[in-house]
Amino acid sequence: VRLNVLVRRIRTDNGTEFVNQTLRDYYEEAEAVATACFTQNRSIIRLLHGKTPYELMHGKQPDLSYFHVFGALCYPTNDGENVGKLQPKADIGIFIGYAPTKKAFRIYNRRTRRIVKTIHVDFDELTAMTSEQSSSGPALQEMTPGTISSGLIQKPSS
Repeated sequence: VRLNVLVRRIRTDNGTEFVNQTLRDYYEEAEAVATACFTQNRSIIRLLHGKTPYELMHGKQPDLSYFHVFGALCYPTNDGENVGKLQPKADIGIFIGYAPTKKAFRIYNRRTRRIVKTIHVDFDELTAMTSEQSSSGPALQEMTPGTISSGLIQKPSS
């Protein structure tokens, strides 16, 4: 439903309304924007001062090793649950951002279908990069003059 009204608050009873593609796109976009703001405040240098906004506020350089690829596959450990001998020690999750109030990652847990905040995560960023590379079209080695002239690969427009 398009009402052209700004969304201020969403309350839910965990029903099926979140299967709706419109609301899902809204939430995914919000997570991406929040993560982009977080990383830009810690990595983009302002020309006037020669420092990042984080350096200006806190007086020290940010820890850039804390950054990870948005949407990367990750494995949060099952600390809070009673993990038995035969149960997995970690779940499969998707990295969706950083916790705003503490040094933790926001992870969408695929098994529980919830967003968790934790620092106990193993990241697998290479899987996301390789799938993105393979879906982007032919590799550089496959681009020969014959394949370009055959029309299989579009020439970049000038």
